[in-house]
Amino acid sequence: MAQRLLITGGSGKVATSLRPRLAAPGRTLRLLDIVAPAPVDGSGDEEVVIASVDDLDALTAAFADVDAIVHLGGQSKESDAEDVLRLNAYGTYCVLEAARRAGVKRVVLASSSHAVGFHERDDSYPDGLPADLPPRPDTLYGWSKTAVESLGRLYVDRFGLDVICLRIGLWFPTPPQLRGLALWLSPDDGARLVEACVAVEHPGYRIVWGVSRNTRRWWSLAEGEAIGYFPKDDAEIFAERYVAEFGEPDFEHDPLLNRVGSYWCDHPLGQRMG
Repeated sequence: MAQRLLITGGSGKVATSLRPRLAAPGRTLRLLDIVAPAPVDGSGDEEVVIASVDDLDALTAAFADVDAIVHLGGQSKESDAEDVLRLNAYGTYCVLEAARRAGVKRVVLASSSHAVGFHERDDSYPDGLPADLPPRPDTLYGWSKTAVESLGRLYVDRFGLDVICLRIGLWFPTPPQLRGLALWLSPDDGARLVEACVAVEHPGYRIVWGVSRNTRRWWSLAEGEAIGYFPKDDAEIFAERYVAEFGEPDFEHDPLLNRVGSYWCDHPLGQRMG
């Protein structure tokens, strides 16, 4: 059966990584961004829409004949309140409202671990920190992601959409430094996670960690497994090199390693982070 998935932020790094991994016979990726995406080797049937996530009318038109939306667009780093509210909170409202108007029932929202950044490692959870921890944002960016999640809940309860929020860890080709040994989401597992979110039947509202099957992981995989996400990659293959460079990590006591938000918890609010 033919399927059309729309990806907002279609020119971004995560979408660029996903495009060849989501390519499949009978599937079309409709890429929405404010700039046209560059060609990617191995990508499949693609369409491009130039629009911003805060343009409700443009999104409603772009969502026609779409089966599911993967919402990656918005402000991706710490910024001032106006930026994160307009692009993340209001932008996500536009995505969800446009989905409702266009009759799209499935929306995958890119939330962030920074929505719960001040939570710390807690070994009283045998499977790791649960994905549905209550919000404890570490920045204005993280605060905007709590708004994203609550908007998703509203559109499930009020309008019957299926919405899955991904509290994404470190989605990079390789783990960034020591904390990546616990929080890494590999590109292949990122694609597996998106595939699971699109395929699961009638999920309602879910929050899932975006994390790989890392040996040093302290986040739960149970919520992901409940929707069919079974990650395969493990950051431990990088451990010998990282420990030699940075020393043995202390995920129990080091605040840069045992807080979900790491150094973001100490960053001045509203200042852009590189």
